[in-house]
Amino acid sequence: MLEPLIATIILLGLAVFRVPIAIAMIVVGTVGFALLRGVPVALTMLSTTAFDTVFSYSLSVIPLFIFMGNLLAHSGVASGLFSATQRLVRRLPGGLAMAAVLSCGGFSAVSGSSLATAATMSKVAMPSLRRFGYSDSLSAGAIAAGGTLGILIPPSVILIIYGILTESDIGLLFLAGIIPGLLGLLGYVLAVWAAVLVNPKLAPKDYELDDHPVEGLYGVILSVALFAFIMIGIYGGFFTPIEAAGMGAGMALLMVVVTGHAKFAEVWQSLMETAISTSMIFLVIIGAEVFSNYINLAGLPDELASFVEGLDVNAWVVMAMIIVIYLILGTVLESLSMILLTVPIFYPLMYQLDFGLDILYDPEYALIWFGIIVVVVTEVSLITPPVGMNVFVLKATLPDLSLKTIFKGILPFWIADILRLLILIAFPAISLWLVAY
Repeated sequence: MLEPLIATIILLGLAVFRVPIAIAMIVVGTVGFALLRGVPVALTMLSTTAFDTVFSYSLSVIPLFIFMGNLLAHSGVASGLFSATQRLVRRLPGGLAMAAVLSCGGFSAVSGSSLATAATMSKVAMPSLRRFGYSDSLSAGAIAAGGTLGILIPPSVILIIYGILTESDIGLLFLAGIIPGLLGLLGYVLAVWAAVLVNPKLAPKDYELDDHPVEGLYGVILSVALFAFIMIGIYGGFFTPIEAAGMGAGMALLMVVVTGHAKFAEVWQSLMETAISTSMIFLVIIGAEVFSNYINLAGLPDELASFVEGLDVNAWVVMAMIIVIYLILGTVLESLSMILLTVPIFYPLMYQLDFGLDILYDPEYALIWFGIIVVVVTEVSLITPPVGMNVFVLKATLPDLSLKTIFKGILPFWIADILRLLILIAFPAISLWLVAY
């Protein structure tokens, strides 16, 4: 067990010194494999892993859902959602910031990407928030935190990857993500209300509506129709969750072209951005697979399970230890890398632990619940310094904002996330209600 632990420490050390995590995982995993089995076998493993990953049918969902999200980002859906949600909450304290959170949730439900949501909504919502006198800290916090919902509210690329790693039912994972996602949305809205209640200077009491009723109607109709199309298609048995990516991307393209909201230039830009994002993600996946192959060969998962059994502690204590590890890793690793690096190590423990709850006696349900917990912790990492990927996306799209301002505004939303995490851990039935009942 010592060798893979040393390798993991080296990997984290490289990440701290800003070595790209994909490269670090490939190098550490290949070298470790070579020390155990020899250089020729390690190089064969590396080439086979890269080939199998790139040509994996299951992973084809990634570019398709990313393309769908990019297409919607360029078609006016996000601005339409923001325009519509303003009318719902304009009279509430911090209403425009609440509208930013709600529109982030709506856009997440059809894009499946946190980074795309944060980048898109920063361009759509921030100008209005500033125009009506909202503080930069509250505005940036609402957008950065709202964007994290993209990795939980289905269709979610992260949930799909988790399902592939653990061989869990992706359709059930999507169902399990709905209530925690809505709970997160409610928590963020309450965080805005609490922040404005404590400091009324953060937001004006009232503001004028942006006069785009038709655009707002278009955004809502397209988002609801596309979300319903994907969910009904999956749970109605018309297509599988993997096929849903292709169907969703095709339907989104058809909708925006027929309605005239996307010209050739927008479609081409969406394709180019998808190619770039997919290449980056696949490189990370290859690195994670290589490193996972090494730690499995070294026997770390089995050793870890034996170590936990030897501790003779309550299953909830083990779960708490895992969550603490995730929160610490989230300060130095970005979300996808963290999922790919840790899930193969931790998920086998779900077969060993007895939480004393009837709903978790089924290993499949335990894996689904654990997946939701992992994704919520990952959401927290997206807005946790010093990495906080959503924060840096916001900084890139709004360079005049300082990181200090963004992180200051994130604090209420971070607290809301921690409270939600504790609730979901204490009451697994919340995540599993749609799955089990």
